[in-house]
Amino acid sequence: MTDTPLVNTPRGSALLIPKQVADLLRAAAAAIEAEGRGAPADALRWHPGPGEWCAHEVLGHLIETERRGFAGRIRQILASDTPDLVAWDQEVVARARRDCERPWGSLAAEFGAMRADSAAMAETLADADLRRGGRHPAVGFLTVRDLLHEWVHHDRNHLRQILAGMQDFVWPHMGNAQRFTTG
Repeated sequence: MTDTPLVNTPRGSALLIPKQVADLLRAAAAAIEAEGRGAPADALRWHPGPGEWCAHEVLGHLIETERRGFAGRIRQILASDTPDLVAWDQEVVARARRDCERPWGSLAAEFGAMRADSAAMAETLADADLRRGGRHPAVGFLTVRDLLHEWVHHDRNHLRQILAGMQDFVWPHMGNAQRFTTG
């Protein structure tokens, strides 16, 4: 394993600054909250396929990544010098959480409170903080800046997952309107 950064940036792209990351974290949380508020309960608990998470489980995963991953790791990095970061088995944690059985409102409230705190923390990061890092057993050295950018990417991946679940949920009820999508 190497600590050499992998770089694939479009020409002219700029790094996000902490304020932008905080705004994007808040935007993702607002989109997830709005989708959950508008969706029927059975759609939020619907599994698009075998082994795929329902929206409740996606939100539970986001709660855990807030705690164990992004905000948790950033706080750990800021509290000590080049700490060893801990990996965790996301599938095992998801099964243990049993989020599909929990009310959406309680999951959304837990996530919303954590995300508000995390976004506020991200907003306060200074340039020196962004260069600090820790060692992850699977991917090597990660800086706070790396984690901030991954956090934005990760949120959008799971927001897309929630939205795709809703698309799959309504698909069978579209009748001939399916032809607009299939050509």
